Amino acid sequence: MQIPHFVCKEQIMTTKEYPKHIAIIMDGNGRWAENRQLPRTQGHIEGVKRVDEILDVCLGLKVEVLTVFAFSTENWARPESEVSVLMNILAAVIEKRLKKLKADNVRFQIVGRTDGVPEVVLKSINNAIEGTKDCTGLVFNLAFNYGGRLEITDAVKSIAQDVKDSKISVDQIDEQLISDSLYTKGLPDPDLLIRTSGEQRISNFLLWQLSYAEFYFTNKLWPEFNVEEFNKALAEYQKRDRRFGRVKQVEV
Repeated sequence: MQIPHFVCKEQIMTTKEYPKHIAIIMDGNGRWAENRQLPRTQGHIEGVKRVDEILDVCLGLKVEVLTVFAFSTENWARPESEVSVLMNILAAVIEKRLKKLKADNVRFQIVGRTDGVPEVVLKSINNAIEGTKDCTGLVFNLAFNYGGRLEITDAVKSIAQDVKDSKISVDQIDEQLISDSLYTKGLPDPDLLIRTSGEQRISNFLLWQLSYAEFYFTNKLWPEFNVEEFNKALAEYQKRDRRFGRVKQVEV
């Protein structure tokens, strides 16, 4: 395995000990900017740099999926001026990063609804999805206009409609069917959830998928969450004993 120059070799164990799917709640952009007497939107611009850095680390470590929570269904309640700037930043970033995503064999996906999303953002999103659809490497999953309860509600409606249309029977409804009806169909569940800014909740994010994920909380605001901090999260993950309900095996 080739180790990126910005990853400490002392923290590297084996590829299998790294999470296949990492999910991140990128919290604290606004507070980071306010602490520096900058516009809140400047925090979002700085936060994009951290996404780029962490995506590069994930590529070097052969992580299969990186899901970042970019914009929730609740975020529409923020000041209109901030939302507008966020939309413009998102559209510009996706367009600008598309060439690199393709070069790195990264497949871009999105989870969430498109209702009410500005046309300029939808265009950028669709261009990135179409432009990377044949990529076979890491999946970069953007949770945008996303809500966990809404996702489950949509899944229930879809399954109910299939039952109504006699496509499936009630007895066929199981955990796998529900998973396959979610926005994340086809992706492994997250192994590790990272949340920055000191908050210790999942805020309606991947409610079904995080059932057995390891949680890592840090007081660092997202723009402060650099590669070194990310390595700390990975090192902590490697210490966890993931038993999935099984009894720990004691070596004799």
